[in-house]
Amino acid sequence: MIDRAVPEPVLPSQPRLQLLGISKIYPSVVANAEVNLTVMPGEIHAVLGENGAGKSTLMKIIYGVTRPDAGEILWEGRRVTIPSPSAARKLGIGMVFQHFSLFETLTVAENISLALDEKTRPAALAPRIRRIADEYGLPIDPDRHVYSMSVGERQRVEIVRCLLQSPRLLIMDEPTSVLTPQAVLKLFESLRRLASEGCSILYISHKLDEIQTLCDTATVLRGGRVSGTAKPKQETARSLAELMIGNELPACRLSPSTPGEVRLAIRHLSLTTTDPFGTELQDINLEVRSGEIVAIAGISGNGQQELLKAISGEIPLANPGTVQLDGQDVGRLDPAKRRDLGMCFVPEERLGRGAVPELSLASNALLTGYVPSYGTGMLRRGLIQTGAVRDFARQVIDRFNVKCGDNSSLATSLSGGNLQKFIVGRETQLSPRIMVVAQPTWGVDIGASMLIRQAIIDLRDQGVAVLVLSEELEELFMMSDRIAVLADGRLSQAVPLASTSVNQIGVWMSGNFAAPNEEASDHVAA
Repeated sequence: MIDRAVPEPVLPSQPRLQLLGISKIYPSVVANAEVNLTVMPGEIHAVLGENGAGKSTLMKIIYGVTRPDAGEILWEGRRVTIPSPSAARKLGIGMVFQHFSLFETLTVAENISLALDEKTRPAALAPRIRRIADEYGLPIDPDRHVYSMSVGERQRVEIVRCLLQSPRLLIMDEPTSVLTPQAVLKLFESLRRLASEGCSILYISHKLDEIQTLCDTATVLRGGRVSGTAKPKQETARSLAELMIGNELPACRLSPSTPGEVRLAIRHLSLTTTDPFGTELQDINLEVRSGEIVAIAGISGNGQQELLKAISGEIPLANPGTVQLDGQDVGRLDPAKRRDLGMCFVPEERLGRGAVPELSLASNALLTGYVPSYGTGMLRRGLIQTGAVRDFARQVIDRFNVKCGDNSSLATSLSGGNLQKFIVGRETQLSPRIMVVAQPTWGVDIGASMLIRQAIIDLRDQGVAVLVLSEELEELFMMSDRIAVLADGRLSQAVPLASTSVNQIGVWMSGNFAAPNEEASDHVAA
């Protein structure tokens, strides 16, 4: 018997989508200027650019969220107007947004039911959700409430919602920013299969290794204009980065240091949860000293949310000595009182917890900068000092190159990466004694990622005790002194970076802490 190869499908030569001279101008910024873009059937096409380069605005125009001021859209050869997302979906266009649009008090199935054009009861939709989730390697429970889910799990919901619509053009805006490496590989297999069946994919990501692995073509935006095109597989990550930012890629510098006194201590932290989908913490012990960065790696949903809330004060603890700041028992203190002791905090959710969308950047600076111990002068005898608030916000904008109108710009008007730069910048500018950062560079371009990482390293060099939680192992190995792993509510020992490896940390992420460290098993954390 002779094996015969299955012939690849013959894809039409007519473009699936063409943008001709698309422009969108806001009062304070030119988002897109005369952008031309062509996407063929079955093509995986990357759109690259720094934060604020106009990528998300362009995608929203294609999906009907935003109306262009000038230019034409051709869909399979005919001129179309896309006045709404519903109209886009009728054409066969689906989009996975960088910022989630989920109702926290509803279940996964209820959220997806609301998002679909056809009226389907959540109970009837649940089997389809499970099938698609399993098929694409994105496990989610249709009956789970969204409020109980981590950022990574919520992103899976958005992706599955979109895949249920069988799109002919799939727009993905930072779809893997908080997915595990295993989930990313599975998603890529699914995207390649979709492309082989003729589905076109527009892919936005700041992870250049993903672009090189997945994409056929890349269009680069800079300042809202097309600055060039490339074949990612023929480029290096550095050359793609330099094409994006227009100059040489910055690098992080982590010099050897000698840690000082213990600033943050967690002693035998065990935490039960009433949430059926939550993760119980089991006897967590950790010390973070002044002048060091301790990293916690782990797959989303293994107790990160519970740990962060216990450290920040959002969950009060029965034993006040379970969490200590500078030797003081703070387990029963609320977040404001912990801030007054010198702790700053960057949560993983930008909108809602890191910043209030409807407030200006200056007002968002006031929300955490008013604490007297920070010495910002934003409050005097209980009165807001408007000038000090504006000056502080302006300093953050300038130092972190936040692309916005000015300090009166609303938080919701910024791109995800620029808002992240502002939030990290706001907290680092407060001169903390202890800094806790979750997902520091989620959705941030590579140039800005290096800026944020270096700012965190600079805090460490100034004697700040820094705790970083991230799913990006490459990031953690770039900027940490010691690293531990959180898996199923348990925390491994924290080991020096020099005495471990990415492979070893990957084994620990599976929960197998007993596996010997292949490079230096005799190192034990403080």
